[in-house]
Amino acid sequence: MDFAPSDRVSELRERIRAFTSEHVMPVEQEAVRALDEEVRPGVPYPELIVGLRERAKAEGLWNLFLPDEEHGAGLTNWEYGMLCEDMGRSPVAPMVFNCSAPDTGNMEILAEYGTPEMKQRWLEPLLNYHVRSCFSMTEPDTAGSDPTGLAARADLDTRSDTGGGEWVINGRKWFTSGYNGAELAIVMAVTDPDAAPHKRASMICVPVGTPGFTGVRPVSVMGHDGGPGHWEVTYEDVRVPEDHLLGPRGEGFSIAQARLGPGRIHHCMRAIGSAERAFEMMCERAHAREAFGGKLAEKQFVQDFIAKSRIEIDGARLMVLHAAWKMDTEGKRAARQEISMIKVVAAQMHQDVCDRAMQVHGALGMSDDTPLALMWRQGRWLRIADGPDEVHKMVIALRELNRFKPREPVEA
Repeated sequence: MDFAPSDRVSELRERIRAFTSEHVMPVEQEAVRALDEEVRPGVPYPELIVGLRERAKAEGLWNLFLPDEEHGAGLTNWEYGMLCEDMGRSPVAPMVFNCSAPDTGNMEILAEYGTPEMKQRWLEPLLNYHVRSCFSMTEPDTAGSDPTGLAARADLDTRSDTGGGEWVINGRKWFTSGYNGAELAIVMAVTDPDAAPHKRASMICVPVGTPGFTGVRPVSVMGHDGGPGHWEVTYEDVRVPEDHLLGPRGEGFSIAQARLGPGRIHHCMRAIGSAERAFEMMCERAHAREAFGGKLAEKQFVQDFIAKSRIEIDGARLMVLHAAWKMDTEGKRAARQEISMIKVVAAQMHQDVCDRAMQVHGALGMSDDTPLALMWRQGRWLRIADGPDEVHKMVIALRELNRFKPREPVEA
């Protein structure tokens, strides 16, 4: 693989960096507060972020994540991954460029599996306007890391008095990401309970506000429950038309996997950008702070922090770009092992680098006077989201062990 970005990607990186530095960083803390205070049903973004989004869209820094040129920028996963690193330097920047989760994943599967009517009704607004969506899969009573065990049901009622079939959805979902202020939910529910484990569930589009679809509460995550949030929601005899099925019936698991592959690249590269910012702050603090007769930069413990962090960030970046390159050249399935590995490596690296940066900042690093504590909290979520570290390690080990498993002799 060639590590040199194309002229177009280099130019986009420079523009993203300049835009973030000039327009996003100066209002970052204000934007984070506005997300908590202003987002509510019917208000997907605060006015401050809407203004930034309008400016980013006008400058062509918009929908860069979609690989097809019809809807997005036509970049490969490898190319977009480099842009993700720059966006990841601020927790607000992905929203500004319309490149934030879970909307990116929802838009990808709507673009790939949606009918023309779905694309017109939901994809076009998500791509072009200030609209958000949410993803509704995880449940309180089943393992989120094993979606083959989902309990929420969607039964097809072909005797509906509307003249067409309807899905009747019942269940309780936990951590429905982005629910507050969203217009659309994509729910994963069991449509064929007697089918094989990976064929039981389907994806269904449910407009927020549909009778019976209720937001119960925002789930507090490490003391935070504001903004778009992660919500507990219930589906009580929620009825949507049969044609709201996203993709083939029984293919919910495979669609979820298709959704998560690129998403893991995006998450990992944003984590690298966040870690790079924390690293820079750590180095600047080490030069500025004096204790026990010298600068912190002269202390061996701090030098060890900086050396380890530099090694770990660069190593993680190379692994993620290689996984993205393999996905682009050989397909998502061929890159499964690499994707699982980067998910573990990038999340852990981010935690370690942010922790060291907080340590070098002392009590200041624990406060919200710097972005380090927020970065650490958001990064800690990455070790659970899109599959816990332990699940990825398990599948990594099983794939490797299968390569060395003794084969039964075949008779001539």
